[in-house]
Amino acid sequence: MSDDCPVAPIPPFPDGYRAAGILMHITSLASPHGIGDFGPSAIQWIDLLHDAGQSWWQVLPLGPTGDGNSPYLPLSSFAMNEVLVSPEWLLEDGLISADDCQTSWPDAKVDFDNVNPYKYRLLETAWDRYRAAPSAELSEEFEAFKLAEGHWLDDYTLFRALKNQFQGDYYMQWPAELAERKPEALLKARTELAEQCEKFAFFQYLLHRYGMRVRNHAQAKGVRLIGDVPIYVSADSSDVWANPELFSLDEHKRPKFVAGVPPDYFSAVGQLWGNPVYNWEAHRQTGYRWFIQRFRSLLTYADAIRLDHFRGFAAAWHVAADAKTAEVGYWAPGPGAELFEAIKAALGNLPFIVEDLGTITEDVWELRDQFDMPGTRVVQFAFDGDPDNLYLPKNYVANTTVYTGTHDNATSRQWYEELPEESRETVWQSLNMPVVPEDEVAWALLQAAWQSIAALAIAPLQDVLNLGSDSRMNVPGESDGNWDWRCPSDLLSSPYFSTLAQITKDTGRWPE
Repeated sequence: MSDDCPVAPIPPFPDGYRAAGILMHITSLASPHGIGDFGPSAIQWIDLLHDAGQSWWQVLPLGPTGDGNSPYLPLSSFAMNEVLVSPEWLLEDGLISADDCQTSWPDAKVDFDNVNPYKYRLLETAWDRYRAAPSAELSEEFEAFKLAEGHWLDDYTLFRALKNQFQGDYYMQWPAELAERKPEALLKARTELAEQCEKFAFFQYLLHRYGMRVRNHAQAKGVRLIGDVPIYVSADSSDVWANPELFSLDEHKRPKFVAGVPPDYFSAVGQLWGNPVYNWEAHRQTGYRWFIQRFRSLLTYADAIRLDHFRGFAAAWHVAADAKTAEVGYWAPGPGAELFEAIKAALGNLPFIVEDLGTITEDVWELRDQFDMPGTRVVQFAFDGDPDNLYLPKNYVANTTVYTGTHDNATSRQWYEELPEESRETVWQSLNMPVVPEDEVAWALLQAAWQSIAALAIAPLQDVLNLGSDSRMNVPGESDGNWDWRCPSDLLSSPYFSTLAQITKDTGRWPE
């Protein structure tokens, strides 16, 4: 919340550092309310990580999601997703009653169509009860929160109030004077929607209150949190609406170009993300203030940040705004070292893990290494038969974070089940391991990651639990059926966690 929020001393990882962690988005937590949140389920999860010797918990972006529920297309880079509010803690704060809560939900999937309105109903109830009888503690904290976060909160709350008024329409479909932020139209809207703005600010305050409670518990347990910052923002976001000068837009404030990547491992036609790209010169003129504020905001809740699509800071793939695929585009230079010098000067260090996957050129690695930022390796990518493959564990450097797979990959069990026979043989030859049954593959990859020289080894929870295709989190390029995996509550008592603890000890990754 404040400019003096603690910044983790690592990464970069010091010599000899060895640790382990688990990747699971907070929405995937087992909970009685249909979706994981900042509440008791997060506390229990942190305790489980601690007991299993895991030093890190990595989540996906925490912002409020729009259509498709993708955490990588948030309505704001600063706000948090309102559905992450804890019903239990709202009840504890006297803002709702037990009768307001619904506890019958599917156990293995998030039913977003019903969970989202349920959580907003609880928040509306909490707002009504707060206004009727505001407690001194909450009122004092709420006012302090608004004062500290006004640099983004004022625009975000008005954006959300207007979005409600216009039935969720993309802001470019609003009346032109609002879409283009004419001062007199904004003043009129702020006056007419003042109560709605205050309500959305209260929602964000509650998320801050509960998010800090989770963060403080993690610190007490010695578990560090890794947040995730997508390089780009959604076209329909308060970020673009409030700061159009920071993006490459035309005279009608529509994107001139959109972001994506050329054909790669995940897609033969590339990935067309559709996000507006940055006007780096405008950022440079402000000293990269918006980016600094963005990182500082997340570091209120996290100890380190995964920088999604790091290569875009060196050069990014720009595609025509009306393109149907990302096959045709051009590489546009990014801000390079200048951005990271500015961030380091403001934050004191660079607590980043860089996602340097995909089409990588030497300038990307040079930028990474210039600031000693750890890169990313994925064991699933290691098996093309090339002994010099960067993703083979024997080829890592120490200042690295290795994953068995990521949120974009198939689970390791599914990945192996879909490999042709000759590729399966390459896996075991490359790892110098005996062939193992399909139901042991995830653990073989986990063991290879944990035994490697990489300072930090992370596995998605799905791999720890040896789950298959039904548990995949995301399929890049597909708009439906993603992001809804939840961990069934009975699996949290799985003996796999004892096995994980033993491997963590045996590979020298147990916390001191």
